[in-house]
Amino acid sequence: MKNYVQKGENITVTATAAASSGEGVLVGSLFGIAAGDAAIGEDLDLVTVGVFTMPKVSTDAFTVGAVVYWDDSAGLVTTDDDTGNNPEIGLAVTAAANPSGTVNVRLNG
Repeated sequence: MKNYVQKGENITVTATAAASSGEGVLVGSLFGIAAGDAAIGEDLDLVTVGVFTMPKVSTDAFTVGAVVYWDDSAGLVTTDDDTGNNPEIGLAVTAAANPSGTVNVRLNG
């Protein structure tokens, strides 16, 4: 195919905020996990597919298969779409009780 660019598993963006390796990053509607550290304005590789242990809102309870949203202001995953303000980023692949600090998430890509 002449128009094929790449698989899209890793996307390089310009960091709009400082990012650390392993953090969730939202750029517009594109969500991924930072593959390394970057300062504002630097190239940042985002991993857009796979399963990651993500920090969550402690009081949220996830069941396997539950939709996972990203609260960008808190830097946490949540069960709350905040009336459409929190983008859907994936599905929980482990259960996580209230209270707990993390849940495993398969990213939508």
